[in-house]
Amino acid sequence: MGQGPEIWIRGPVAVPEAAPPEPAPARAAARRFSWVGLHGGAGVSTLAAVYGGHDSGRAWPGPAGPPSVLLVARTHAAGLDAVLPAVDTVRRGEAPQGLDLDAVVLVADAPGRLPRPLAHRIRLIESVIDVYRVPWVNEWRLGDLTGRPPRETEPLARLVGATR
Repeated sequence: MGQGPEIWIRGPVAVPEAAPPEPAPARAAARRFSWVGLHGGAGVSTLAAVYGGHDSGRAWPGPAGPPSVLLVARTHAAGLDAVLPAVDTVRRGEAPQGLDLDAVVLVADAPGRLPRPLAHRIRLIESVIDVYRVPWVNEWRLGDLTGRPPRETEPLARLVGATR
């Protein structure tokens, strides 16, 4: 016959204890970075103002500066030419001890698409290190740093823990 399993209950049924509350997920503190420009006018001061972090200018951060480094260059030929030698300097151990090179940030030198030879140089750089791109922002050129950063820079904002 089609009977189900027999269920026997012995004694009172206890109400299950409530599980202890789950700990709140740990929130990592925003990681501090030192922005290091590879040439004059790379955009280090603007990036530090918009995304936070330490403006190292064109020098390696000192002992008081955050050891996580983001190298910054413009997307013009001279800027791109400065990137790989700087990356090699860090990899050869010729940069100050204790620095951690996290990525390269390339800031657009003009509005619009890059010429093919410059785009090719960027692909070469991307083959050796993580690259974050910052598009041309006319408001930044005019000194207005109050607006939201461009949507294209969300990966960079996540990297540096910027909350604007």
